[in-house]
Amino acid sequence: MRNLLVFGVLFVLIVASFLHWGDWFSSFFEDNGAVTILTSYGRWAWVVGLVLLMADLFLPLPATLVMSALGYIYGPFIGSIFSTIGSVMAGLLAFGLCRALGERGALVILGKKDLEKGRNLFSNKGGWIVAVSRWLPVLPEIVSCMAGLNQMSAGKFTVALVCGSLPLGLVFAYIGHSGRDYPMAATLISALFPVVLWGFAQWALRSLFDRRP
Repeated sequence: MRNLLVFGVLFVLIVASFLHWGDWFSSFFEDNGAVTILTSYGRWAWVVGLVLLMADLFLPLPATLVMSALGYIYGPFIGSIFSTIGSVMAGLLAFGLCRALGERGALVILGKKDLEKGRNLFSNKGGWIVAVSRWLPVLPEIVSCMAGLNQMSAGKFTVALVCGSLPLGLVFAYIGHSGRDYPMAATLISALFPVVLWGFAQWALRSLFDRRP
């Protein structure tokens, strides 16, 4: 019950920030505004892009427009690498901040019963939840926080995070490079490929550990 309560509080806070400041922030990045902002920093444009993608954890920034701008500036391959790194860093930051509370902090917030349930959930299904959440609005930040609070394995979280972030970064960097809008195919790729990648990663990890003496 407390996990749902914490999830709900985080959801309300993030949605409220988007409703209140989302249009104001978006106005700076729309109509090639993101490209203008990044290119104004010259060779450090990629650093600013990473900072903006990480700042999306705290501010209602249009992360996909930043990814598209990175694709426009650096091309689909390098742009997708920067986009993926920025998304992964944002997820790791959220996860790390909440995991740093430790078991004592998690017990205070969630209680023993809910912490055990949360740990079981993220131990068994956490990889799927993290990977799939990356392409959805609002949920990436919340899921990363909940995974950290419930003490999900850092290694498992990171692999799932990469599986979810890579297709998203690749798709939007390509969109920015090609100057296209968001076609349905791009949405399907960013939604389905995390599932495929995490399924393969899970199989590979199991095979690796099963072969150990």
